[in-house]
Amino acid sequence: MDFSLFYFSADSAGNEQDRYELLREGARFADTHDFSAVWTPERHFHQFGGLYPNPAVTGAAVAAMTERIGIRAGSVVAPTHEPARIAEEWSVVDNLSRGRVGVSFASGWSAIDFAFTPDNYPRRKDLMFEYTQEVRRLWRGEPLYVLDGAGDPTEVKVFPPPVQPELPVWITSSGDVDTFRRAGQIGAGLLTHLLGQDPDELRGKIEEYRAAFREATGGGRGHVALMVHTFLGDDEDAIREQVRGPLSDYLRSSLDLFVGSRSVAALKLDPSAMRSADTDFLVERAFERYFNESGLLGSVPKAQRIVERLRGTGVDEMACLIDFGLPNSEVLDGLKHLDQLRLACTA
Repeated sequence: MDFSLFYFSADSAGNEQDRYELLREGARFADTHDFSAVWTPERHFHQFGGLYPNPAVTGAAVAAMTERIGIRAGSVVAPTHEPARIAEEWSVVDNLSRGRVGVSFASGWSAIDFAFTPDNYPRRKDLMFEYTQEVRRLWRGEPLYVLDGAGDPTEVKVFPPPVQPELPVWITSSGDVDTFRRAGQIGAGLLTHLLGQDPDELRGKIEEYRAAFREATGGGRGHVALMVHTFLGDDEDAIREQVRGPLSDYLRSSLDLFVGSRSVAALKLDPSAMRSADTDFLVERAFERYFNESGLLGSVPKAQRIVERLRGTGVDEMACLIDFGLPNSEVLDGLKHLDQLRLACTA
């Protein structure tokens, strides 16, 4: 099992003197403690996640302050960009890092993210796969045929040439099994989470992904990274109370996603019609499920049991989401416990 750090930024308005302290110090810790990667997302026009409007920029910063760790986008919202621009930006980061980048491509879900490419919103999922393949071709040095400013057809290539001959690629999915299959069919990795699916559901979807990947690649296995909320310490009860507020706020902001999960679907609740008391009940139920079953939250021995269960579903990597609202000092102090978990699970 690989372990990586995943960032999303619960509140981009906080810590005005040093908004990127957690990214900087966490990346340095991960780099010197044999973690596999640092993931930064793409998020626009919202305080939640707003520290990360361009993962190529934050990736370049991580490249400058680290030596060994993988530098990944989790994710690039592909249909909001031109494929050549994605390839150019990440080729720069590949050169800065001497060949350590990887990109997960997402279709996007918020309409406001498409403010500059509104025509792409209806076809965003198909475009995600089309653009992923086009970026891969450009990365290999294949030409792109375009019309120039004078209306003349011309051939262009991406510069600078990247260090890696092939771009490591993932597809981001919130749980749609068709997306899992299509990721396998193009020979890409898979980045997912447990917000709208439980481990038993995930196991079956990963089996579908593996089957598609094997068929497409002649026997390959692929790679599944799972984003999990993470905060570890010595005292289980103390950790529960530390994370209760921040994690509950996170779940409340994503109510429409986890209402569809099998664990709460039987309640047949409509988020838009729920009373405040109903919402509080549902968030509390989701918090307990997350804390007890779906997150690396609490003590190291408890988290190790969860990792082993997730290993059994076919997950290859724990992408540990550490910035969901706790103070930076507490998160950074907790990384030593996460490293203990990593050592226990990779021994």
